Amino acid sequence: MDTERYPIGDPCGRTWSAAVAGARDSLAAGGCAVLPGFVRESWLDRLRAEGRAVAPLAYTETRTVNVYNTETVDDSLPDGHPARVRFERGNAFVARDRIPGSAAIQRLYADPGLQAFLAACFGLPQLHELADPLAGLCLNVVADGRSHPWHFDTNEFAISLLTQAPESGGVFEYCPDIRGAGAENPGDVAAVLAGRGEQLTRRITLRPGDLQLFRGRYSLHRVTEVAGPTDRHSAIFSYSERPGVVGSPARTRQLFGRVTDVHARPRDVRVDELMD
Repeated sequence: MDTERYPIGDPCGRTWSAAVAGARDSLAAGGCAVLPGFVRESWLDRLRAEGRAVAPLAYTETRTVNVYNTETVDDSLPDGHPARVRFERGNAFVARDRIPGSAAIQRLYADPGLQAFLAACFGLPQLHELADPLAGLCLNVVADGRSHPWHFDTNEFAISLLTQAPESGGVFEYCPDIRGAGAENPGDVAAVLAGRGEQLTRRITLRPGDLQLFRGRYSLHRVTEVAGPTDRHSAIFSYSERPGVVGSPARTRQLFGRVTDVHARPRDVRVDELMD
């Protein structure tokens, strides 16, 4: 981490307070904040190398999904509901248990100082790592001709670190707070999926080393198609306001091709009653 620009270990300092205030303002204004150059330039080669080393371990099965990543659709939902719109997902994920414990992204994800800093940015007393042994931390791999289609996240807060940029494409698009904990707002979601949501959509082009803070549970988002021989790699750090959050078995199989004993247990901790 560039601790001069983002002094994680000095929560009483002016620079720390300024960085937190800037992130809060961006999140309040648009549901997303980008901390440019969060990782030092001298570490980018290592991040790229570590990502390339584990990328072949990604689960890469192409599937047809909806924005909620549900396997079945409630028959009572009307025609035109966004749950009935299907996309081909061709991106891939390396699960946390496939990433070496010595990797820089593993060390960052579990760092107490970083977690305290991120919690402050979100205006929370504490953030919790997901109890999910696969999805808490993963590497997202998007290859040439592939994209990560429109979707919502399981957890409220997603933090992503771009570790390798493609030659072109791979733009992050999102619709800030298009739904809330008590309201799915299917009309606006359906408009975006039909290409009529331009006024609801924002775009960000990230650079390697940039850290992105995002309310992915409530903001519809995607990564546009990648073009060129260099894959787009991003580390996704998932946290929750509540401890014990685990992804559903259906969604876990979609993303990683497998489940663990943890996923077979009842989901006692949910952050809301949204479709997923």
